[in-house]
Amino acid sequence: MPLTTNGAIGKIAAELNGIIELNERNARNLSGVARVIGAVAEGDLFQTMELELDGRPLEGQFLRTARTVNAMVQQLRSFTSEVTRVASEVGTEGKLGGQAQVKGAAGVWKDLTDNVNLMAANLTAQVRNIADVTTAVAKGDLSKKITVDVRGEILELKQTINVMVDQLNGFASEVTRVAREVGTEGKLGGQAQVRGIGGVWKDLTDNVNFMASNLTGQVRNIADVTTAVARGDLSKKITVDVHGEIRELKDTINVMVDQLNAFAREVTRVAREVGTEGNLGGQAQVEGVAGVWKDLTDNVNYMAGNLTAQVRNIAEVTTAVAQGDLSKKITVDVRGEILQLKNTINSMVDQLNGFAGEVTRVAREVGTEGRLGGQASVPGASGTWKDLTQQVNQLAANLTTQVRNIAEVTTAVQKGDLSKKITVEVRGEILELKDTINVMVDQLNAFASEVTRVAREVGTEGRLGGQAHVPGASGTWRDLTDNVNSMAGNLTAQVRNIADVTTAVARGDLSKKITVDVQGEIREL
Repeated sequence: MPLTTNGAIGKIAAELNGIIELNERNARNLSGVARVIGAVAEGDLFQTMELELDGRPLEGQFLRTARTVNAMVQQLRSFTSEVTRVASEVGTEGKLGGQAQVKGAAGVWKDLTDNVNLMAANLTAQVRNIADVTTAVAKGDLSKKITVDVRGEILELKQTINVMVDQLNGFASEVTRVAREVGTEGKLGGQAQVRGIGGVWKDLTDNVNFMASNLTGQVRNIADVTTAVARGDLSKKITVDVHGEIRELKDTINVMVDQLNAFAREVTRVAREVGTEGNLGGQAQVEGVAGVWKDLTDNVNYMAGNLTAQVRNIAEVTTAVAQGDLSKKITVDVRGEILQLKNTINSMVDQLNGFAGEVTRVAREVGTEGRLGGQASVPGASGTWKDLTQQVNQLAANLTTQVRNIAEVTTAVQKGDLSKKITVEVRGEILELKDTINVMVDQLNAFASEVTRVAREVGTEGRLGGQAHVPGASGTWRDLTDNVNSMAGNLTAQVRNIADVTTAVARGDLSKKITVDVQGEIREL
């Protein structure tokens, strides 16, 4: 409480009051310092000293102290904030490489900041090295080891991980060898040998060896069966005791063998019926098949169906050709060699049609219409068809030459020219016809010669009694010869009878008359 009095005592009182007030302000300042330091001691860095007291700014040492305390609190708050941030990033969030940044720090605060940063940097390097190695291990890369300089428990962790990498290398090497031998090279029966291992690694090695052994037994049994199947032996099945997917594989292969047996039986039956016995239209019936086996069965049936349709169409056309019907062609849709056969047969039908048409034309022209000289023209014909066409043309040409030679001789005979004979080279019946016509010409020559002689002797020379002699004449030619001789004989008798009477008359003997039997003008005479 301030003192109130007058005079000298009042002056002293005023000084005492000033001292009391100063002491109170000092006490309150010290109380503020204690409050802030106490808060700092309790980890509360959000308390600061007021720079005014009762509305009056602090002055002198009190102001400097307040500012110093507030600066200390601010640096502590900045330091703890950075340390907390780095600790959170490195220790909680796993964001390595963080560094504390405390501006204006000096002395112990700078040392503390540097130590925290050194710890964070070391931890970052160690964890990153460990992470590199463990990440490499996780990715299957066992070539790396922890090389960072560490101590204490981190050193133990380093050694443990490096030993683990060595064991994993040994384990991986052996497992790789066994896997390569069994899985790649097909060398069954291999076993992994990893020295000095224990615990899980030994269990893993034993399990790998057990797996390899089981796999060897299973694969060998499967190989026996599939090899037998590949060799066409469908009598074997997988009998090894298996579980899981291998059991499913076993069941699948055994079912496959059963289906292959059924499929083989049906395909054999259809092949025998269609390919050997010629029973077209057969279809394979394999019950319970699906997937590829159903597709194979369908394909076999499709093949058999197509083959049936193709063979029947080919048979229909070739049968028609054999029966002389050239109006049909193969129309079934085919490919490959069957297409070549289709094209060949259709081309053959076309060529036969062309050949038949040309032969018919030539035969009609030569044999019916009498138009000699015709020749068959079959474009594209080759082989036998070309030979046949050439033979038909040769026949037509020969027939043309023969008939024209015969016509020439017979026309000459018809015109009274008996100087020609058939000279063309012929055989068979045409040779007989040639010989007959040539003999006829010879006989006609002989007949004409004899008739001419008799006519000349009787009619010109008056030598009666002549007779024609035609050796070998027969039929009409003999009749003609006989008729000429009869005419010459009758004419001789008539002329001689007339001569007797006229001679007697000339001698005065009128007792004779013509008594010969005559007709026509001779009768009138």
